[in-house]
Amino acid sequence: MRETYCIFSANYLPNIGGVEKYTQNLAFALEGLDKTVIIVTNNCFDLLSHENISPNISIYRLPCYPLFNGRFPLPKKNTEYKKLLKQLNKEKIDYVSINTRFYPHTFTGVKLAESKDIKPIVVDHGSAYLTFGNSFIDIFVRAWEHFVTALLKRHDIDFYVVSKAGLRWLTNFKITGKGVLNNSIDAKFFHAQSSQRDFRNELGLAESDFIVSFIGRFIPEKGIIPLTEAAKQLQSHTDIHFLFAGDGVLKKTIEEYQLSNVHLLGKIDSNDVAALLETSDCFCLPTRSEGFSTSLLEAAACETTSIITHVGGVDELIPTDEYGVIIGDTSPEIISKAILELYDNPELNKKMAKKIYERVVNDFSWEKTAERTIAACQAANK
Repeated sequence: MRETYCIFSANYLPNIGGVEKYTQNLAFALEGLDKTVIIVTNNCFDLLSHENISPNISIYRLPCYPLFNGRFPLPKKNTEYKKLLKQLNKEKIDYVSINTRFYPHTFTGVKLAESKDIKPIVVDHGSAYLTFGNSFIDIFVRAWEHFVTALLKRHDIDFYVVSKAGLRWLTNFKITGKGVLNNSIDAKFFHAQSSQRDFRNELGLAESDFIVSFIGRFIPEKGIIPLTEAAKQLQSHTDIHFLFAGDGVLKKTIEEYQLSNVHLLGKIDSNDVAALLETSDCFCLPTRSEGFSTSLLEAAACETTSIITHVGGVDELIPTDEYGVIIGDTSPEIISKAILELYDNPELNKKMAKKIYERVVNDFSWEKTAERTIAACQAANK
């Protein structure tokens, strides 16, 4: 009989984020290994409360209050919520994997696992404190994270992370992680599914123009404002253009810069993301915190050099300066300097892109991560 893996993720598609993509890709990889998967998430988009998204993958969407534009969903424990949990409890479940520590949704997963005498694993996706871009609010967010982690530690749980940086981060909460279940990608498939959308032609850019791309949420921790400041500093280089794909609370702030070399593309699907990365000369993510950036993997899959801060996943994917550019901080001056290094050295850029592409193809597959997840769940329940 097929084993059933229940994955809890506070947010899921169509919300765009690293954890959401991690959950989706892991679910399909587990299905490919002859497992049944149940995804449990919050219904931030008023979608069907329960449906099958694949022959062996179903999803439960629990009613919630989508605080902070859905970034922090709180359970709405109404009649529908209780009905869905009752239905979920009747499911045959062998193992439980929970993404992230600090959501109320995490405890829903723990409670379900304990009711079925299953020891869950919690997979942490961060390498720094969660931030909402407001220093006053962030004080309470940090206190909440410590408080909720202390409560979580009272339960019998095995903790895992998505990068080596995550293991170091967990020690701040006096947690010793059991191992790494790294973010991954089907590199050849991702590259092949490109829409071939011609962004250069759409924006009137020449083939010789140097394109710096950013893909992600327009929020403070992703470093979008320092990157915009770097674009401002590089305006004298009229053949360097910045293409930003995504949306978020800082969109209006970016628009107020009124920079002719910055082009806002809005949200784009994964096919267009591949096309954007293919035409980019480099991908830049001056982020403050990442578990293991999905966009970093996607850039590598499209043979595009990355400029990124030393966050989770970077140690694994960029072990030396032959594979990409790691910047020490997110100051506009440092970002500008890194961009110009690649701009002035096209052959070096090509060599880096080729090296990181070969690395992601050979070492970062979802099948391997799914196999490690299976082993982690089984080890927790020996």
